[in-house]
Amino acid sequence: MPTQNALEATSSGNPTLRRAVTTTGLFLFILGDVLGAGVYVLAGKIAGTAGGAVWVPLVVALLLALLTAASYAELATKYPRAGGSSHYATRAFGPFVGFLVGFCMLAAGIVSVGALALGFAGDYLAAFVTLPTVGVVVVFLALLAALNARGISESMGANAVATIIEVGGLVLIVILGIVVIARGDGDLSRLTQLGTAEHSPISAVLAGSVLAFYAYAGFETSANVAEETKDPARSYPRALFGALVVAGLVYAGVGIAASAIVPTDQLASSSAPLLEIVKAAGGIPPVLFSVIALVAVANGALLTGIMSSRLAYGMARDGLLPSALQRVLPQRRTPWVAILATTALSLLLALTGTIEVLASTMVLLLLVVFSAVNLAVLVLRRDEVSQRHFRAPVVLPVLGLLSCLLLATRVDAETWRYGLPFLAVGALLAGIAAWRRRTPA
Repeated sequence: MPTQNALEATSSGNPTLRRAVTTTGLFLFILGDVLGAGVYVLAGKIAGTAGGAVWVPLVVALLLALLTAASYAELATKYPRAGGSSHYATRAFGPFVGFLVGFCMLAAGIVSVGALALGFAGDYLAAFVTLPTVGVVVVFLALLAALNARGISESMGANAVATIIEVGGLVLIVILGIVVIARGDGDLSRLTQLGTAEHSPISAVLAGSVLAFYAYAGFETSANVAEETKDPARSYPRALFGALVVAGLVYAGVGIAASAIVPTDQLASSSAPLLEIVKAAGGIPPVLFSVIALVAVANGALLTGIMSSRLAYGMARDGLLPSALQRVLPQRRTPWVAILATTALSLLLALTGTIEVLASTMVLLLLVVFSAVNLAVLVLRRDEVSQRHFRAPVVLPVLGLLSCLLLATRVDAETWRYGLPFLAVGALLAGIAAWRRRTPA
């Protein structure tokens, strides 16, 4: 068995990432990433697509997410390395697919941080103070990068506090729903209303599940800190499945509260649907919920920034990105070059795009990643490793792959038009990376 010191040094003597993440810390990391900013804006869009029964697509999306999560649980414990999805795809299919998957994952993360930075500078902040968007975005991203570079333990500590706050806000929504229903002001008939003028009930559930699936995006980022987890074989599956189930229960409660309290048309037209619940229930100052929303946005950006930097670090270590991204602060053991590079790109996107444009490609990019990961599990079954690891029943990755293909058929044409150029650039760079690896120095 390798010693702890051996685990913290590569064969060349360079320091690697410190194993400092506990099961509880990882659970909060995943829960905080899943219960991020998305749920604060998605309830209304789901209602507009699926009808009054908002909770149904949220539950369906949870079941679909759990299928792919099983694949991540096997691969993250079998290959606990910071490269995550890219590393798995490289082992299964070679450098071309590995780079493409890593590029999609990295692009999705960087785009998400840029969108969240704009979200932080938007209407929720305007409830307190009016500041130039550019200035807020620059300061916001700089502070997140500094916290990320300081260390994984400090970032986990900030995440733990923020997760408690944002989960508390969602629990508050559930409690308000119970109170309103108990006093007879809710409309429970909306809880079974599925379908719209544009969608039949089945079509509505599928279309709504695409939006709801976005709310669960974030669990995959945890694979990139498996290398920093003390006992990944034991901790990772428990933290991953536990966090997803808890998130699903919270989301279902929020969906029920939203459906029962706010009329469907009003919910669908609101850009701050959970704030509509607070206003309808009364007794809670709406400004308080704005604070909670800001915390949720900041926490989501922090965790996604951690993922992006660790993924860039892992891809560089696999020879898929410039080697400079492997540089680690000697004392902090954090990938400082990768942090600076990913933050700079997020800043550029935030200053040149809009929330809608930046967010529209996330589901498409992640579906490409998830499809490759589910397929990689099956391919890598013949690769035996010495350490113990989680093993998913073979039917789960198969169903996970089919679920990704099903959801891809529900992605609208506008998203495909915007997402395909990203995939084309990724494929071009992947081809170059694969050629360079085959060409003798």
